[in-house]
Amino acid sequence: MALTVEMVTFDSVDPARLAQWWAQQFDGETQELIPGEFIAVARPNGPKLGFQKVDDPTPGKNRLHLDFGAADVDGEVDRLKSAGATEVGRHSIGDNFRWVVLADPEGNAFCVAGAG
Repeated sequence: MALTVEMVTFDSVDPARLAQWWAQQFDGETQELIPGEFIAVARPNGPKLGFQKVDDPTPGKNRLHLDFGAADVDGEVDRLKSAGATEVGRHSIGDNFRWVVLADPEGNAFCVAGAG
């Protein structure tokens, strides 16, 4: 038996707003699966992103962590920051691999990684 990743789901106080933000970052389309409660973002490639309404997401804790790759890490980080993401930190392993930790508009951390 093999598993495939179908969707990665975020807890959110405003799933429609957060889904729209992520849809813009991936050129995706939002799909309201449960009105007011669960919104999915269909992306051109890869798994869907899901956003479910929760009244009180756990403060100070991420409910998940996403890692994205990019050929132009700095360009992508600049684009995401211009769209409302916040830079949290920068890291590297040697000269060949680095990543930037960002947070989306609700504070969910994610990384953009690439070559040195």
